[in-house]
Amino acid sequence: MLEALMGPLTAAIAAYGTKVFGSVEDEAGDATVRLGQRLLGRLRRGRPALESAVVDVADNPGDADFEAALRAQVKKSLRDPGLAEELAGLLKAAGVSVSASGEGAVAVQSNSGIISTGSHTTNTIGRD
Repeated sequence: MLEALMGPLTAAIAAYGTKVFGSVEDEAGDATVRLGQRLLGRLRRGRPALESAVVDVADNPGDADFEAALRAQVKKSLRDPGLAEELAGLLKAAGVSVSASGEGAVAVQSNSGIISTGSHTTNTIGRD
């Protein structure tokens, strides 16, 4: 679910910067951005570290370190089962679904690296 959350969150931050915390939801805006705003609105309640991470991402567009810090704050927030369920509901209502079941199952919305499961796997990244 973390991957499913990060796309809309970073899209909303990229579109609005720190104004993402306001009520700037634009009817003509992208659905992903609007979803990101709704998710951020719910995630930030009582989480000043997450809000600070959002500001850092807004102030440093494209900086992978700040995006990783935001991702870590979102991941911490998902430890709250009630919040995780609520966010899953928002994603589902927006047509985003993520699920995985069974030993070694992986659910990913987007990935730019290796996903490897199993106890005796070997991964090699080659250069062309």
